[in-house]
Amino acid sequence: IVVTGSDDENDCWIEDGAIAAISMQYQAEELGLGSCWAQMRARSLADGTPADIAIRKALSLPENLSCLCVLGIALGLLVGVALAFFFQKVHIRDTAKVLIILSLSLLLVVLEDSMTTAITFSALIAIMFIGVGLLWRREVVARRLSAKYGKLWVAAEVFLFVLVGATVNIQYLGKVGGKALLVIAGALVFRMLGVLVCLLGTKLKASERVFVMMAYTPKATVQAAIGGVPLALGFACGETVLTVAVLAIVLTAPIGAFAIDLTYKRLLKGTTGMEKI
Repeated sequence: IVVTGSDDENDCWIEDGAIAAISMQYQAEELGLGSCWAQMRARSLADGTPADIAIRKALSLPENLSCLCVLGIALGLLVGVALAFFFQKVHIRDTAKVLIILSLSLLLVVLEDSMTTAITFSALIAIMFIGVGLLWRREVVARRLSAKYGKLWVAAEVFLFVLVGATVNIQYLGKVGGKALLVIAGALVFRMLGVLVCLLGTKLKASERVFVMMAYTPKATVQAAIGGVPLALGFACGETVLTVAVLAIVLTAPIGAFAIDLTYKRLLKGTTGMEKI
């Protein structure tokens, strides 16, 4: 869906277009579809070509129209529904199903990277909604595959953290160590305050809220997954971002684990069961 407008016909077309776009996203959410806002106005392609001009040429739009954004909806959902239909007709082991989904996921990532057209898509969002489509059409299968992915992650996380750690420049750690600690400490404070705000109005006791706040202090998976991206893209801040990400993992993961293990019996005393938390 391409949202366009013209200054000649409406001097508020940007505001009106944004309202129309977000309304469509709300409707997509009600229909159980995923959507992603891809900004085109005031953005450029890798070669410097304005994105709205590239969209206009690709779709043969009139010269007086400018493109505000492109909404990519339902690609992953369609793949997920197609897989659900395929798994219903073709009976194979769950391990084979996981391999098929992984292959399609890698294919989507490669396809996104290889596309040079003005209109593209987000592979990560598409992959996420493959799972949504499976859960929608074949919930029993989706639950089984989720368990399989859980076992697969046990081994995958080892490779993830080892590879990220191997890229860290130890000498660079001494240059940003103090500042990095301040950034991490500040982030944890805001993270815990955010958790506290989210718990306002719940029936949890004060001790239980404190436990939940501590349980959210470990930071590892996301930092390991994206910490090396700026460095890989050649950004000047790449070394800094990677160093802070790894330092956050090294510090917060064990601190959070120890905090949970040492306090859960005392802070959760008197609860009717872990389901309450």
